[in-house]
Amino acid sequence: MARRNPAARHLATLHTQLLALWPAAKGSLNRVRKPCIHPTCRRCASGQKHPTWLLTCSVAGRRRCFYVAPAAVPALRAALTRGRRVEQLLVQTAIALRLGVTPEGD
Repeated sequence: MARRNPAARHLATLHTQLLALWPAAKGSLNRVRKPCIHPTCRRCASGQKHPTWLLTCSVAGRRRCFYVAPAAVPALRAALTRGRRVEQLLVQTAIALRLGVTPEGD
C-alpha cells in the first residue's frame, strides 16, 4: 500500500473539515431599526422605527445589504460562525503551503 505524502493527507483532512462546516457564510448580521413605508405610522413618527435584521456582505466587490427574515436569523448566525472557522482553516492552509509544511493539531 502506497503512503500518501503529507500535503495529500492535509488536503484530505481539510476536505473533511470543510464538509463538516457546511453550510457556511461570510458577512455580518446586524439588528437595525428602519422606518416603514406608511406615512402615518406612529412608531416611525415617534422615532422608534421598526426592528429588522440585515445581512451585510460583499458581492462582486461591492457592499450589499439584504433583509433577513427573523426565522432565518439562528441558522444564518450559525452559518456565519462556521464561515469564520472556514476562513481560519484556509489561512492555516495558506501558511502551511507557504512554509512547505502541514498544520498540526487540527
